[in-house]
Amino acid sequence: MIRPHHFRSNPETRGDNAYQSDSAGDVAALARGEFDHVVRTLRERGITVHDFDDTGTDTPDSVFPNNWFSTHAGGHVAVYPMYAANRRRERRWDVIEMLKSEYRVQDIIDYSGLEHDNLALEGTGAMVLDHIGRVAYVARSKRADPVLLERFCTNFNFEPIAFDAADAKGTAVYHTNVLMAIGTRVALVGLEMITDPHRRSMVADRLTEAGRDVIALSEAQIAAFAGNAIELEGKDGLILALSARAFAALAPDQIARIEASARVVPLTIPTIETAGGSVRCMIAGLHLSRRGQ
Repeated sequence: MIRPHHFRSNPETRGDNAYQSDSAGDVAALARGEFDHVVRTLRERGITVHDFDDTGTDTPDSVFPNNWFSTHAGGHVAVYPMYAANRRRERRWDVIEMLKSEYRVQDIIDYSGLEHDNLALEGTGAMVLDHIGRVAYVARSKRADPVLLERFCTNFNFEPIAFDAADAKGTAVYHTNVLMAIGTRVALVGLEMITDPHRRSMVADRLTEAGRDVIALSEAQIAAFAGNAIELEGKDGLILALSARAFAALAPDQIARIEASARVVPLTIPTIETAGGSVRCMIAGLHLSRRGQ
């Protein structure tokens, strides 16, 4: 996780991120406070968090590192090309060096050079990965190049399932992880926003085939970031981390279905959410084995 020091709503991403809103005044201190609240809460739950301070002055979205790298079982790391120019400056090779020093890293596949060809694949924002079914779910956008998606899936052994997703106004969903979250036994998905009925049924069926309870989220719940959640393993079992705003948007029966397999942990981050992302975007998950194990 990256602690923001110059946080603001990024003007370079406003064009296609319908979930962004203007942040009034100097919000950097508020964002840092929210970040520290998230880190503290996760550690209290027994979750290992590596936190780094943002070193850039023109990296307003640095709090969302899941877009520029991901880790994978077997010691694999991917580094991704970003769409917006100022987001390309978020990549931190000291983060990669920390991973190599503390975890078993076998290889690093760096796709970031493809930015020179105007190609982007923004990590686990553009892709929602089913590590059990080995499927990469992708809402089509300028942040998820189809050729690069195929290359990633070949390198990391995922099957790509791409689809179009939009709100009632026809505005495309900019990142897939706003639309859906996949846990071990449950999945939250804004199914009604997948525009093609056949693809909508395919997504639901594939998630169900893996033994998950598929919870359909409304467009209003997606707008409240209920789909931008992440399952983590703590000292007392699985948790589903999401924002307080997302939690408030869920119905009691939906919460009960989630808690059949994971404890729901709401986190208060209203300032950070003005940037158009929420809890899942803040966390780059670790799927690596520690050295010495």
